[in-house]
Amino acid sequence: MIELHPAARISPLADIEDSVRGTRILVGARSVIDSFVKVKPAGGHGDLVVGEDVVINSGCVLYTGNGIQIGNHVAIAANCTFAPVNHAYAERSRLIREQGFLPSKGGIVVEDDVWIGSNCVLLDGAVLRRGCVVGAGSIVRGELLPYTVYAGQPLMAVGERR
Repeated sequence: MIELHPAARISPLADIEDSVRGTRILVGARSVIDSFVKVKPAGGHGDLVVGEDVVINSGCVLYTGNGIQIGNHVAIAANCTFAPVNHAYAERSRLIREQGFLPSKGGIVVEDDVWIGSNCVLLDGAVLRRGCVVGAGSIVRGELLPYTVYAGQPLMAVGERR
């Protein structure tokens, strides 16, 4: 089920697939989903909840998997991937595509006032606390502290918002 607030703006070039498993896609007031954003309910039973005044820029891919919660006033730059799901792969006697998925690590949570730079990848279990910043090209797993600036590979704290 897709529920868009009347004040949300979704580009006609965005591709938002409705769930066949009954999960929800909710987009809050004044949020913008740009052209060539792909939302795909795949790999789990989680909802995608986008708060108010969120911008998801062109080229982002959001797999709903084990769920994505995005707070208010969040800026997501171009070409980011949200992947709150983990494929099973350990049994070499079975094809990977036949092994299904591992248990959830909690989905992805992005709290209010977060900025995610371009080309970032957020993995299952990522928690971005209020006000943090993630530099371009970063891979995020685990919990990031509030109002802290992260960058690099491996990801590390490089500063803080004052």
